[in-house]
Formats: sequence, C-alpha cells, structure tokens
Amino acid sequence: PVLYSYFRSSCSWRVRIALALKGISYDLVPVNLIKDGGQQFSAEFKALNPMQQVPVLKIDGITLSQSLAIINYLEETHPNPRLLPQDPKKRAQVRMITDHIVSGIQPLQNLTILNQMGDKKMEWAQNCIASGFQALEQILQHTAGRYCVGDEVSMADLCLAPQAANAERFKVDMSPYPTITRINKALLELEAFKISHPSRQPDTPAELRA
Repeated sequence: PVLYSYFRSSCSWRVRIALALKGISYDLVPVNLIKDGGQQFSAEFKALNPMQQVPVLKIDGITLSQSLAIINYLEETHPNPRLLPQDPKKRAQVRMITDHIVSGIQPLQNLTILNQMGDKKMEWAQNCIASGFQALEQILQHTAGRYCVGDEVSMADLCLAPQAANAERFKVDMSPYPTITRINKALLELEAFKISHPSRQPDTPAELRA
C-alpha cells in the first residue's frame, strides 16, 4: 500500500491510525499542502484524487480517497482489531460520533476554508470547534467508557484524537470538555496513536518533531 499524506492533516492521521492498529505496513508519499502553493493542486496529484485532498491510499489494485471510505475498506478487508462494534446500537453510536466530527466540525476549519478567512482564521476555527465540541461533549457523556463508545477503540476515536489536536493547535479552551479531554489523553497513550502522530511523520518539520 502507498499512502499519500500530509503530517498535519487530521484526515490523513485517521487513516494512519487505522493502518497502525491493523498492522498494515505501507509506503508514505508526503503531499505538502502549503509548499509550492499546495502540492495537492499539481496535475499529477489531481489525477490521483480529483478533489485534490489528502489522504489517498493505493491498495489492492485500487486508489481510494476520503478517510472514512479508506477506513471502512480496511475494516472490511482486515477485520481485526475491530473498529466497528458488533452491537448494532453501539455501531450506530460510533457512526454518529464519527459523522459529527468529519461532517460537522472538521470541514468548517480545514485549510481550504481558513484560507478564505483572512485575519479571522483563528477566531473562526475556535468558534467552529467550540460549537461542535459542546454537542460532542454531551453525546460522549452518554456513550463513553474508556473511549468514545465503551471500552474498545472504534472509528469514532480515530476521528476524535486528530480533532482534539486541531483544537489544541487553534488554542481552544478545553476546560468545558472534560470527557473529550479524558478520552483523548487515553488514546494518545496507545502505540498506534503515538506512531501515527503528526509530530512523528517523515514530512514533519524539524521544529515540530516529538
């Protein structure tokens, strides 16, 4: 497998965690979203992903974009460890939390949107994350065990840790979100989350390395 990734991309980080959890080794091709006006806009990369976004995973003779589509494919082809609970209710909760983050928070504060915000970037990102986290905190109070849904790592956790990192980067006050904070702390202690972390990627700038 070949993963096209950017160290700081939260969508790429979700996929890196899934690959690490499932023990799938891969080659990484860095795509710098800032350098050269954004390497994702090159004709070569557009041929890989017309949406001109990371991540892209080449695996088993196919090319996949969109982090959840990739993670679902990995889940179906490498079912252990399981990232979707067997219980239908818990599975629905995992998907609900996942959608909440990947549709309701992350796209509103990604690079494409922030570039249109001029000097209001920080304020915009903080507001988008805070309003999403207010809802997420309430949801997690009903679903969480050690992790987002019960005591097993799920797809929801693969989305939560990168979004919490974005919150930290944009200096969001996390004190109103004790459940999110607690779960994130537990996740960052897991090896798969450590090795896939933005501070430990081949394309991480020296000053941001762990």
